[in-house]
Amino acid sequence: MSEIGGGRRRRRRSDAERSAAAVLAAAVEVLGRHPDAKVEQVAAAAGVTRQTVYAHYPSRPLLVAAVVDRITAEAVAALDVADAAGGSVTEALSRWLDVTWRLSERYPLLLHPSAAVEQAESDRQHAGVVERLARLVARGQAAGEFDGGLDPAWLVAATIALGHAAGAEVAAGRMGAARAAAALRESILRVYGVREP
Repeated sequence: MSEIGGGRRRRRRSDAERSAAAVLAAAVEVLGRHPDAKVEQVAAAAGVTRQTVYAHYPSRPLLVAAVVDRITAEAVAALDVADAAGGSVTEALSRWLDVTWRLSERYPLLLHPSAAVEQAESDRQHAGVVERLARLVARGQAAGEFDGGLDPAWLVAATIALGHAAGAEVAAGRMGAARAAAALRESILRVYGVREP
């Protein structure tokens, strides 16, 4: 009897895990690209009911936070690939900027007000990206490619702030994506003290 009950429990747990995975995958697609989408749209994309979405994520902010976590994991993996490509540290920085810009274009949620969370949660969500950028800055300063007189934490903070500013300009319709990406790259290279050939 207990083996049958245990099998049912395992099956229910497995079904719940598949359901949760489907909800999160659908939320990444729907909310990532359309930040104002309703939970009902996520449920429809996942092939579940609205109640099932709320069973896994009791509030929309918790669902959005899970989506941002998933996108951040994707960003970290892409940054690791970009960093391993070789070349100068400045070239690695350019690849880093390209990767992060493409992700913000692919997932407008990243720059949307609904993704805003408390500072501690934001720091946790961005930790992997910030750590990689801080290592890149340290390498660039050690190699003499970046201004060694500037605090590395300042360069990281300035990079993130300029990235958000560029995204906001595109979202507001004041700049096209290509122009904003070029302005972002040029601004960050200047902040870092990089002399382009």
